[in-house]
Amino acid sequence: MKTISLDKSFGGTQGVYSHESAVCKSTMTFAVYTPPQAAERPCPVVWYLSGLTCTHANVMEKGEYRRAAAALGLIIVCPDTSPRGEQVPNEPDNWQFGSGAGFYLDATQSPYDEHYRMYSYVTKELPEVIASHFPADMTRQGIFGHSMGGHGAITIALKNPSAYRSCSAFAPIARPMEAGWSKPAFEKYLGSDEAAWRQYDTCALIEDGHRFPELLVDQGTSDTFLEDGLRPIALEKACAEASIPLKLRMQEGYGHSYYFISTFMEDHLRWHADRLA
Repeated sequence: MKTISLDKSFGGTQGVYSHESAVCKSTMTFAVYTPPQAAERPCPVVWYLSGLTCTHANVMEKGEYRRAAAALGLIIVCPDTSPRGEQVPNEPDNWQFGSGAGFYLDATQSPYDEHYRMYSYVTKELPEVIASHFPADMTRQGIFGHSMGGHGAITIALKNPSAYRSCSAFAPIARPMEAGWSKPAFEKYLGSDEAAWRQYDTCALIEDGHRFPELLVDQGTSDTFLEDGLRPIALEKACAEASIPLKLRMQEGYGHSYYFISTFMEDHLRWHADRLA
């Protein structure tokens, strides 16, 4: 692991790091905020998964999480959204696929299956790096994210309920099997058999019996992707039918940007801190 930068913030340290990923077969960059409490004891870990076109830096620079994380004693880990590099197949003119659009799945179709393995990276390889190099209590983990990252957070939590104690999301893609900005990517990464897509679709996972104790979701009512891309009502319906407690907050007038995310960031971190205590 290489240290790219370290900056003191609210008594803790905001770091950016890189390492050679055996899973993604590329150099991966990630950010970690370590709160001041970590100097005395291991701290709970909350994973933040970013959305389409983002890197580790978007939430680090615009998410405004450090003050709350420092007060609550939370380590915040922000992975990248995809593998990167000249050797990684990509579609530079397509913002919904390839670089910045890994969708937190493990691709099965050539040539993408060699590098696009973000599910395994986030759930297995990077946690091992965090456990080895940071004062992290890996028995207390939460996960959340935005849009594509909200989809990633909820699907990962549903499939790994023993690994995470808490899960929340900002404007998650609830039905990526059907949404216009994710369905083409699923076909390229996973092939044409839609049965293989269900393991990375929140509503389908719930329909197929996966469960998580409770979810918090914030969604802006002025989000331009609300009806086609995000479909929170489908998530609400799936959770109701499966008796999964869902706190869905429709936030009047908010859009899809980090103005929205930063407004409710502290609420989400307090939600996680309460469940990781």
